[in-house]
Amino acid sequence: MPPVQPDNPLLTPLQFLKGVGPRRAADLANAGLVTVEDLLSRFPIRYEDRSRLQLMTSLRAGQTVSVAGRVLSSGLRSTRRPGFKIFEALVSDDSGAIRATWLNQPFLRDVFKAGLRVVLFGTVEMRAPGGLQLTNPQYEILEDVEGEKAGEAVGETIHTGRIVPIYERAGSVTPKVQRKLVHDALQRLPPDLPDALPEELRARLRLPSKSAALLAAHFPPNDAPLEALNRFATPAQQRLIFEEAFLFQVGVLLRRRSASSERKTVEIGVDDRIRDSARRVLPFKLTLGQKQALKEIVDDLQRPQPMNRLLQGDVGAGKTIVALLAALVAMENGLQVAFMAPTEILAEQHFLNISRLLQPSRFRVALLTGATGAAARRRQLAEIAAGSLHLIVGTHALVQGDIQFKQLGLVVIDEQHRFGVLQRATLRAKGLHPDVLVMTATPIPRTLALTLYGDLDVSTIRDLPPGRLPITTIAKPDSRRSEIHAFVKGQLQAGRQAYVVYPLVEESDKIDLKAATEMADTLQADVFPEYRVGLLHGRVAPDAKERVMKAFVAGELDVLVSTTVIEVGVDVPNASVMLVEHAERFGLSQLHQLRGRVGRDRHQSYCCLVYQSPLSDEARERLKAMTDTTDGFEIAERDLRLRGPGDFFGTRQAGLPTFRLIDLVRDHSVLELAQREADQWLKSEAPTPSAMSSLLENWQSRFKLIEVG
Repeated sequence: MPPVQPDNPLLTPLQFLKGVGPRRAADLANAGLVTVEDLLSRFPIRYEDRSRLQLMTSLRAGQTVSVAGRVLSSGLRSTRRPGFKIFEALVSDDSGAIRATWLNQPFLRDVFKAGLRVVLFGTVEMRAPGGLQLTNPQYEILEDVEGEKAGEAVGETIHTGRIVPIYERAGSVTPKVQRKLVHDALQRLPPDLPDALPEELRARLRLPSKSAALLAAHFPPNDAPLEALNRFATPAQQRLIFEEAFLFQVGVLLRRRSASSERKTVEIGVDDRIRDSARRVLPFKLTLGQKQALKEIVDDLQRPQPMNRLLQGDVGAGKTIVALLAALVAMENGLQVAFMAPTEILAEQHFLNISRLLQPSRFRVALLTGATGAAARRRQLAEIAAGSLHLIVGTHALVQGDIQFKQLGLVVIDEQHRFGVLQRATLRAKGLHPDVLVMTATPIPRTLALTLYGDLDVSTIRDLPPGRLPITTIAKPDSRRSEIHAFVKGQLQAGRQAYVVYPLVEESDKIDLKAATEMADTLQADVFPEYRVGLLHGRVAPDAKERVMKAFVAGELDVLVSTTVIEVGVDVPNASVMLVEHAERFGLSQLHQLRGRVGRDRHQSYCCLVYQSPLSDEARERLKAMTDTTDGFEIAERDLRLRGPGDFFGTRQAGLPTFRLIDLVRDHSVLELAQREADQWLKSEAPTPSAMSSLLENWQSRFKLIEVG
C-alpha cells in the first residue's frame, strides 16, 4: 500500500488496500465503497458474540457456538450430483471432536491441513446416522503453536473469539473479507485522525475521538453490551451517527443561508384593499390551523427573500383555499401564479374550484395540460407571456420549454412528492426567484421533515373544517363480504355514492386476487343491479378515464370500481363509502389516502377494509393502525416505522438523501439533536468561508440530495 495523504488518510482509495484486486475494487465501488472513509462509514448490519469458546463435549444440536481445535483430518468427497462436492474436516480439542462440512467449496482442501489450529463459528446440527456437525461454519486459521492446549487462549483473531462485526456482502466481497479489510484499514489510521466535528462540541457532548469511535464501532471490546451494539446505541456508534447528522444539518442550514441572500424582483405588500379582496373570495371561515398557516405564508411573501415553504395537512384539511389566498396576494401585487397538480383530473378540479372562487375578482384563470388543443395552447401561451392570464393551473405541461411567464411570482405545487425535483427546478427557473409553496396531503414524519424537506420552512394544518365528521373505519375478513355489501347498499339507498377499490386490473394466475374488471361486472349484475356501476383503472384510455370520472363526480354513477388511480385527484363530496378489497395488500399510507377520498362533506362516511386470512404480522399492524386512528400524522409515523423511508411514498423518493450511518426511523432523536447543535454552532461560531468550504467538501455528492424547488 503506498503512502497515504497525512492530512486525510480516509481518502485513500480502497484499491491500495492489501487484498483488494480489480474485481473486489469494482464490487466495492458498486456498493458505494471507493475510499477508506466509505468502507469505515459502513456499519456492520449486526454483531455476534463469538468470544465464548466451548468445549466439544458441551455442544448440543441447535446451539450457535465458537469452538477452537486442531484439524485431525480433512478431505473432499463426491456426491451423486455431478460437480457437487463436500469438503469435510474433523476438528478436536482436549475434550472431544466434531465434524465440519462445507458444501461445494473444494478450494478448502488447500486451506485445511492436518495439524493446523482453527476457530470455527456456526450452528450445531445433528447428522445421520448420528453425531454432531457444523455445516458451512465460518472459520479462521490460527498459528500452529506447538504445545498450545485446546481451550486456552488462541491469540487475537478478528473472525472468532470476540464480538464480531457482520457486514452486508458486496458482490464477491464476503462479510469475512470485508472484516479483514476494515481491520487492516483501522490499523493504518493515526490516533489523531482529522475530525469534522468542532472540538468544543465534542468536549461538551463528551464524544469519543473519531479514530476511537471507528475502532469501537467495528471491533467493539468484549465487555461491550451486545444488545446495545445491535441497537446501534453504544457511545461510539452514536458519535458516528451524530457526526453524519451534524454535517448534513450544517449543509441544510447553509443552503438556507444561501437562499436568503437571493432577492425577489417585486416586493409584495398587503393592505386593506388586498384583505377585502381575500374576504370576497373566501367561501367559509378559516380554521385556526388554516389561519396560522396563511399568516406564515403571507409573512414569507412579504419578505425580500423568496419563500420556500412546505404546507402539509391531512386529506380534507383545506390546504387549497390557503394556497389560493396566497395566490390572490401575489396577483394583487401584479404577479402571475403557476399552480401545478400531478394528474389532469386533479388539475381540472383545481381549475374548476379556483375559477369559481375567483369569479368575483378581476383575475383570469387558465387550464393548461397535455390535453389542451394546439390552437388553444398557442393562444394561452401568448396571453401568459403578455401577462393577461394571471393564474395558470396545469400538470407537468407547465414546465415545458415553450411556456414563458411575464412575471411569475408564486409557484404552488400540489402533492409535490409526485413530481421530479428537476421539474420543480425548471419551473422555478422560469421566474426570477419566485416564491415556492409545495403542498402534501401525506403528512411528513418529523425525521423526514428534518432531511427530505430540511431546507423548507414547514406549515402544518392539523384541524379539519367545522362540520366534518371523523371517518368510521372497519376491517372485516373476506368471509363477511355479504354484510359489507348490504351496508354499502344501505348507503346507496340513502343517496350516497361508493368507491370499490382493487389492487389489480386483471386476474393473475400467481396471486389470488379478484380483478377490478371481473368484479365490476359481478357487482353490477349480482350485487347492485339497480344501481349504476362504473369502472376505472390505469389501462383505460385517458379520454375514457376522464368521462368515467366526470360521470361519477356528476352523480351519474353510483358505484365506482377502481384501482388506485383514484388515490389522488378525486373530490366527490357525495361519496360516503370507501370499500377496499384485499386491503392487506395495500401500504398504510396508500390506505389512508384512499380513505381520504370520502368524508369530504357533512355526511358520516365509512372506510371498509376487506382482507383475506391469514394476515402477516405487518399487514395486521397496518389494518390495526387504520382502525385505531384517522390522524394522518400518526398514520405517517407508523408507516415510516413499518416500511422505512425509502418506500414511504409508495415509490422510491427521488430526493431522499443517501445516508451511510443514519437510520431515519431509529435515529430521529440524534437528527433533532444535530439540527439544534448545527444551528447553535453556525450562530455562535460564525465559521469562516474557508472552514465552511472544508467542512462541506463534497457535501452534495456525499448525501446525493438534489436541490428542492
